[in-house]
Amino acid sequence: MSEPNTSPSLADADPGFVRDTRAAYDAIAEEYAREFPDGLGERILDRALLSGFAELVRAAGAKPVADVGSGPGNVTALLHRLGVPVFGVDVSPRMVALARRAHPGIRFHVGSMGALDLPDRTLGGLLALFSVIHVPDTHLPVVFAEFRRVLVPGGYLLLCFQTGTGERQRLTERFGHEIALDYYWRTPESVADHLIEAGLAVQARVVLEPEGGATRPRAFLLARRPAAR
Repeated sequence: MSEPNTSPSLADADPGFVRDTRAAYDAIAEEYAREFPDGLGERILDRALLSGFAELVRAAGAKPVADVGSGPGNVTALLHRLGVPVFGVDVSPRMVALARRAHPGIRFHVGSMGALDLPDRTLGGLLALFSVIHVPDTHLPVVFAEFRRVLVPGGYLLLCFQTGTGERQRLTERFGHEIALDYYWRTPESVADHLIEAGLAVQARVVLEPEGGATRPRAFLLARRPAAR
């Protein structure tokens, strides 16, 4: 029997930041896909961490993995090539359409990370690559509670995000389009604290220095839903 979903959800209210994020990525979808043709570029360490995540979830069983904030689907496709039964979820319908066109053998659907359309204890793994950066601090506990809900006991979560000291940045233009998109730059420690409060056990923290024109370090956090809970 699945456990009831008693955690708060973003589904009912569809808060402003979800609408703004959807509208922004719908507007820039084609340009974004051209700018980031494979998601991770040539960053060898990033690929190694993703490969390690894939190996962990494969070793834990054959449960599916969700790439949440999958964008044009390139990292989803990389996980697929690594032998992971993966599907993609993105808040932007235009991003999902691009992903389906580029990777017709992989399932992609529109959804919000704070209200995943999945039963409890469904996923063996969940990847959120540069996607929680658009979630305000007040809603981060909701998102992480949702991640825990859909993971099986023993399931893995891999987060990646650009780091900061708690500042918020609003972008009003990108690729020539007018948008209203907020970014939240957090320390790895603060995000790890949120994961622990959501009932997830943090197993690894890696911070990589900026490269390839980037200005912020990027953090990878590996967490796991405890097997007994």
